[in-house]
Amino acid sequence: MLDYLTAALASFASVEVLLALAVGVVGGMIIGIIPGLGPSVGIALLLPISFSMSPTAALVMMTAMYTTGVYGGSITAVLCHTPGTAASAATTMDGYALTQRGRGMEAISVVTVASVVGGIIGAICLILFAPALGKISLMFSCLEYFLVACFGLLVVSGLTGDNQAKGFFSALLGLLIGCVGMDSISGVSRFTFGQLWLEDGLDSTPILIGLFSISQVLVLVDKLLRGSSSTIVDDPAAGLKGKRWEKGNGKKLTPTMLRSSVIGSFVGFIPAAGCSIAAWISYSIAKQTSKKPEEFGKGSIVGIAASEASNNAACGGALIPLFTLGIPGSPVTAILYGALLMHGLQPGSGLFTGDKAVTTYAIFLGFLFANVLMGLIGLTMAKQMARICLVPNSVLVPIIVALACIGTYALSNNMMEVVIMLVFGLIGYLMKIFEFEPAPLVLGVVLADILESNFRRTLIMAAPKGGLIPYFFTRPVAIIIVLVILAFALAPVIVKVAQKKKA
Repeated sequence: MLDYLTAALASFASVEVLLALAVGVVGGMIIGIIPGLGPSVGIALLLPISFSMSPTAALVMMTAMYTTGVYGGSITAVLCHTPGTAASAATTMDGYALTQRGRGMEAISVVTVASVVGGIIGAICLILFAPALGKISLMFSCLEYFLVACFGLLVVSGLTGDNQAKGFFSALLGLLIGCVGMDSISGVSRFTFGQLWLEDGLDSTPILIGLFSISQVLVLVDKLLRGSSSTIVDDPAAGLKGKRWEKGNGKKLTPTMLRSSVIGSFVGFIPAAGCSIAAWISYSIAKQTSKKPEEFGKGSIVGIAASEASNNAACGGALIPLFTLGIPGSPVTAILYGALLMHGLQPGSGLFTGDKAVTTYAIFLGFLFANVLMGLIGLTMAKQMARICLVPNSVLVPIIVALACIGTYALSNNMMEVVIMLVFGLIGYLMKIFEFEPAPLVLGVVLADILESNFRRTLIMAAPKGGLIPYFFTRPVAIIIVLVILAFALAPVIVKVAQKKKA
């Protein structure tokens, strides 16, 4: 492999490859900032451009846009309470709270460092363990996907805020909303009320943008009408005077970033899991293992580091089954799969031998370099990004609404998606007023189809083998996942019992 890596490194002496890397990094950051667009739209736009490019340059550009697009979505999540992608929603929990406290520049720096660490670890896993981990992903079937989704749903317990009943209500409402549309197994329409445009269900992206972006716009408008605040923060200049990196942050955040990167890489390589689930799982684990869990949701840099390291590490993990087995687990990797075939790269063991191995490892190195370049640009531009706090709400509100509407409409060129976004914006605003958490609702919508479809497929597969219980005990990976779920669920109880005994 060392010979292949050396030959792949020589590919970056090409001006075409270096230019493609720069375009992918900068383009990904820009398109990630626009709510609703994200890496999938950006990579789809690059496909026609890449026809005349070499396979190495084309795939380096697209994979660079993938990881930097996830990072770009976190910039607006921190500064405007507007996550550009679903993977950045967890970052909104603490990032915007820090911005409101005049620490926007520090929040951007933490986001950048954590994203780079996660991206680099994800890239290292991709380079060193792709063939081996690719074989492990073959051991996952619908039962394992269902259990991973159950683990994601268990994360709701860490996102419920001060009132667990309201949090679980939000999660159940999200699961109910996720059932709208045509049943993927039987083909029966559910909760569509005779409306054809609801047959395909409700996309999680307009819901996400509405709950986080439009609801925050309504909050800012309310402040404007009351005359209580003309900018996001009371003293916008305070954030620009603060430090980018407080002393001791490195020691404080390193364990969280490393742990979250490993979690993100693992969750990422499971098809259908994705960056957003990885971010929520890492955020919840960071909260449960923290000595100060009460800080989460109120401006915890540990919470930001956990979600950001995990979602960028998941990008590298998601490329493993794509390159080794040809299994795309998300819309982004599905587009990348088409790009691989278009450039004559058939996913499988053939990509890791002969001349194609040089191209494959050059793409992996490009993914690594993209994360490093992203970090350099992000840290250099932190102060300029934080200047968004200086923009008056009367100017910022129309910009956020315009970008949200454009991004949502671009998903499917359907105005009904924009209507859904606006409706959930109002719902999100009401949730803020009555102190309901929007995060469990989003997670419920994301997990609904994964939970239901995979559970029903599991029942169909288990029927010839004597039922669900006998079938479960023939799946060693499923048993391991259940043990992890039990450990995660019982850990808080064990800690409380230990604390009582100690007291």
